[in-house]
Amino acid sequence: MAETYDVIVLGSGPGGYVAAIRASQLGLKTAIVERELLGGICLNWGCIPTKALLRSAEIFHFMQHAKDYGLAAEKISADLDAVVKRSRGVAKQLNQGVTHLMKKNKIAVHMGTGKLTGKGKLTVTDKDGKATELTARNIIVATGARARDLPGLPADGKRVWTYRHAMTPSEMPSKLLVIGSGAIGIEFASFYNDMGAEVTVVEMMDRIVPVEDADISAHLEKALKKQGMNIMTSARIDKIEADANGVKATITGKDGKAVAGEYSHVIVAIGIVPNTEDLGLKELGVEVNDRGFLVTGPDCKTNVEGLWAIGDITAPPWLAHKASHEGVIAAEAIAGKHPHAMDPRNIPGCTYCHPQIASVGLTEAKAKEAGYEVKVGNFPFIGNGKAIALGEPEGFVKTVFDAKTGELLGAHMIGAEVTEMIQGYTIGKTLETTEAELMETVFPHPTISETMHEAVLAAYGRQLHM
Repeated sequence: MAETYDVIVLGSGPGGYVAAIRASQLGLKTAIVERELLGGICLNWGCIPTKALLRSAEIFHFMQHAKDYGLAAEKISADLDAVVKRSRGVAKQLNQGVTHLMKKNKIAVHMGTGKLTGKGKLTVTDKDGKATELTARNIIVATGARARDLPGLPADGKRVWTYRHAMTPSEMPSKLLVIGSGAIGIEFASFYNDMGAEVTVVEMMDRIVPVEDADISAHLEKALKKQGMNIMTSARIDKIEADANGVKATITGKDGKAVAGEYSHVIVAIGIVPNTEDLGLKELGVEVNDRGFLVTGPDCKTNVEGLWAIGDITAPPWLAHKASHEGVIAAEAIAGKHPHAMDPRNIPGCTYCHPQIASVGLTEAKAKEAGYEVKVGNFPFIGNGKAIALGEPEGFVKTVFDAKTGELLGAHMIGAEVTEMIQGYTIGKTLETTEAELMETVFPHPTISETMHEAVLAAYGRQLHM
């Protein structure tokens, strides 16, 4: 006899496990299916462990610049194995936390590979080959995505890495090639650069972190070059091959000249592929877009009755916090709570390189393309007392407003701890705040967040400290 539930969640990443918790809170009998580790890629191989690595690199960076703070630190060195061990320990702790949350919320956990066998039907096959039949009126697919391989050069974990290999390296790269300058590529470039590798970043677009505001991209490129990175934009890989000794690549830069180079390792960060294979989706007739991602409505429902989809298997942005929010929306929709649809313009994005990047809403260029007349404000960290005291005076905050209504269209930040500050603007956008409320808000002193206030004032010619 099949085990019967109100809701089955396939995948336990930040979208899946949050969906399961919310469904259980709403009184629905809930099960979750996971083939590897509770918490999915984010907690075990993505968001969290990479931040642990970056924190170690940040401390190492500051130790090397102790003299700037009136301190002395001698014979400084980094133990990559110990850094990785700490990162894995952090991931393990959070995995155990999710296990506890499943028990606390009385969610049945089925470890194994899940496959849809019909409407409301799912089979779970464990590592020993034992199959368990589950049924539910509603199934939420949250199987996420994986790194896209470079055509003709699949990742082998030896010389050619994806983000997963880069988190548990067998050795420290001496000369690293990073292909792709999105969040994943730039974060690993930043980590290994701080740890002492010679890093080259290749980006086919005309600027790095191309989804960000152009001013942010320009500032980051300047900062990374100052740190010793080689940045190649408007570039393409003409030829690349790897063997036991390293990687050879021929790269054509924006000047049209092809340059041959040798590297110890390469990290491929050119996007993701949705995990849709062997799930039974095609047999059910689930609609996908031209890139293979599942098509959903504002309530996360697919075109198949009783089947929902959230997270990286659906439309961008492919972010953990977007997946979690979708998990709540799907669970509440199933329970008949009529949740609000999520506005993609109010989803913040963060990149944890050094310096950090954070943004929400439209860039200046996108706002103009959309037909807005804009007011733009900029305020540099060099005008902020706390940033100077911290020894982090590089960076700025940029705001974009609708000149006619005062609506905050977008906010873009680069510098120390901006990933912790962006939520202030995100709340403002969610509440449909105008420049008036932001100007009248009292910001604490001394904090870096005062740059947020000044950037709003600057858009209207009222900045105080510059």
